[in-house]
Amino acid sequence: MPLDFTAIDFETANSSPASACSVGLVRVRDGRVVATAGWLIQPPAGHDEFQEWNVRIHGIQPEDVQTADSWIDQFDRLCAFAGADVLVAHNAGFDVNVLRRASEATGLECPPYRSLCSLQVARKTYDLDSYRLPRAAAAAGFAEFSHHDALADARACAQIVIDSALRAGASDVFALAASLGLRITEPVVATSERATPERAVA
Repeated sequence: MPLDFTAIDFETANSSPASACSVGLVRVRDGRVVATAGWLIQPPAGHDEFQEWNVRIHGIQPEDVQTADSWIDQFDRLCAFAGADVLVAHNAGFDVNVLRRASEATGLECPPYRSLCSLQVARKTYDLDSYRLPRAAAAAGFAEFSHHDALADARACAQIVIDSALRAGASDVFALAASLGLRITEPVVATSERATPERAVA
């Protein structure tokens, strides 16, 4: 199998994981970036307050998303880009949770994505004093990018996995995970076991 995956990064308006306000997506085929996409998102109602701390991090203001597509309106485009790929993100648990929670908040069924964490990959691959995305990406040969720009962050994640696979001699993400003693994370909730409303908010 070739080294195929989609790297993803979300920025959020506030501390709610459902408050996605920006997404970056990078498609990798056979170890090379072949497509990128990124856009602003109107966070779901009830999760759309922009908190000062978040704005300070990513620079996205409430007025920036006024004319952006809502989560519902952009959901099919996001899923079409990712397809059935394994999703790669730096601290993948966060980004996959944003995808799942924003979908739950808008009554959509999130596809059962598998994921690989580039933070864990970096920790197993490089000897660094910090594994924050800018330092790990620099070790992978991807330096001087606009951190907390969702598309730039997704591109950095992709480079970490591409470089790590080359170093490990791994042909695909599954072989990379196995060689580093990691695992591809399966969906929290399988499609056939959808959460009840009570469980969904737990």
